[in-house]
Amino acid sequence: MAYALTVKHIRASLNKDPPDAAPIALKSAHFFIARSHWSFTMPTPQEIAQLRADLTQHVNLMGQNLSLHSTWGLFSPREIDDGTRLLLDFLDAPKPGQTVVDLGCGYGPIGLTLAKAEPSAALILLDKDFVACEFAAANAARNHLANVTVKLSNGLSAVQNTKLDRIVSNVPAKVGKELWSIMLFDAWQNLTPGGDIWFVSINGLRDYFKRTFKEQFGNYDKIKQGQDYTVHRAVKE
Repeated sequence: MAYALTVKHIRASLNKDPPDAAPIALKSAHFFIARSHWSFTMPTPQEIAQLRADLTQHVNLMGQNLSLHSTWGLFSPREIDDGTRLLLDFLDAPKPGQTVVDLGCGYGPIGLTLAKAEPSAALILLDKDFVACEFAAANAARNHLANVTVKLSNGLSAVQNTKLDRIVSNVPAKVGKELWSIMLFDAWQNLTPGGDIWFVSINGLRDYFKRTFKEQFGNYDKIKQGQDYTVHRAVKE
């Protein structure tokens, strides 16, 4: 049965969520998408100002301290998500002089961590969202990472004919298998022999990436399967 969806602004004094609601956290308020019997109240100008302000994090990833800014609308804007943490727990730092791509970089936690871990490596951060690219570039500058380039790109389109030593990605789950197929083909085309690709995905996609990595690269290694995410690797032979 279809329901008309509205938004309910629930002030901080309320202790319970409305039924069937999906909360989006705000510092002093909550928004809820709920059934039509909930009314709509606009947030105050002060709360709008809070929403516009950058979200900030000070994190340690792979032993590297980073200051990261993000905003609403980007993936996991308030904290480093579990998939990114799992990937970085098993990923080694780039080798000196390598060229590494962070595919679907968001505001940059993976690529910037690798850039700081090896200052002589060249990190190319790619995303199809211009807001993500703006924040990733600003975060690179904020952390004084001169070895980072950020490019607006649909998949690997911005680095065609660029020789790459490694591609890493916290794979966006909703882009569809068609784009994943393009990305895997382009990855194989642009990786140097011996170069590798590391994806972290939700567990629901692990069989798909096991199959497609084997089909495209001829090999597959499940690095780690956690409670919610799986880290995948393949090598261009």
